[in-house]
Amino acid sequence: MSEAGETSGFDIHKILKALPHRYPLLLVDRVKSIELGERIHAIKAVTMNEQFFQGHFPGAPIMPGVLQIEAMAQAAAILGIETLELAGTGKLVFFMGIDNAKFRAPVTPGCLLDLEVEFLQKRSRVYKFKGRASVEGKTTSECEFTAMIADPPAS
Repeated sequence: MSEAGETSGFDIHKILKALPHRYPLLLVDRVKSIELGERIHAIKAVTMNEQFFQGHFPGAPIMPGVLQIEAMAQAAAILGIETLELAGTGKLVFFMGIDNAKFRAPVTPGCLLDLEVEFLQKRSRVYKFKGRASVEGKTTSECEFTAMIADPPAS
């Protein structure tokens, strides 16, 4: 692992190098700050153009809580990939478990969703994280989750 050190954020181009996700499932738009080996603060700009708002819910659009957790997981994946210097290697970060998920407030179009994730535990290829999503300082969801670094499935 790299030594812990705070790095200023980075844009969508660097995010695309770290993550395999693409539209419509890429849920991180910007990284505000990253402290390698420790934590990340990323942003998801929530717009009315999101596909999920067509059905969740017409006339009262709310971002699904599971997608808030996915956004936190993608931020965690960036943290892990950058910490381990794996960008461009094809390695993937797979969910293994979600614990203590809580949904506190709705997320609606026009919000900037702050994604704050930190390492809780690190073991060879398996990592545990704590995540919090918020809008203007108000928690919208939070959880702990476990993920592993792996090679992509054989094709």
